Amino acid sequence: MASRRALEGELAVVAGFDDPTASLEQYPTPADVAAHVVHLADLRGDVEGRTVLDLGAGTGMFALGAALRGAARVVGVELDAGALAVARANERRVGARTEVHWVHADATRPPLARERLAADGPVTAIMNPPFGAQTGNEHADRAFLEAVATLADVSYSVHNAGSREFVEAFAADEGGTVTDAFAATLTLDRTYDHQTSAAADVDAEVFRIEWGGA
Repeated sequence: MASRRALEGELAVVAGFDDPTASLEQYPTPADVAAHVVHLADLRGDVEGRTVLDLGAGTGMFALGAALRGAARVVGVELDAGALAVARANERRVGARTEVHWVHADATRPPLARERLAADGPVTAIMNPPFGAQTGNEHADRAFLEAVATLADVSYSVHNAGSREFVEAFAADEGGTVTDAFAATLTLDRTYDHQTSAAADVDAEVFRIEWGGA
């Protein structure tokens, strides 16, 4: 198995959003965080040979990380057509052997059937949903977890720091269990006009959930 650092190097070429939308909280997932999460998922046996689903795929960072680590099939769902165009270009750029199926759709209501996704074995979701930091968009990550709970056997998701109580309670309500939780720091370059710093560190938490009811 290749190292986490090697995977980070491969993902470093993944381009971010051409025209990000603040209301969708479009920030690129940093390559180091994506490599760390995908590497851990691979070590747990949740990537290689599996179907991997990325809801809110953006420009493809997690989807492509899974493709580089030997997933049997990768499905990336993204609402923004412009982001999907960048994701397709990124797929060519990284040169992964596993094909990624890019789906232009609302990731909270993905046009996917559990039966078809799981036809060849367990399904893993790896995603970085919006944190719900925008006024009127609080708890936006809930809708992504609701979708994942019906589609995946196990999921890895990135959330705002301090989300553990919410994520554990939500998972329990859906028959799932949080098996792993760890802190992560997302170093994000200035993306929107209202941001005053060239870069900022955002404290986040990553959760692995086993979905008993999927």
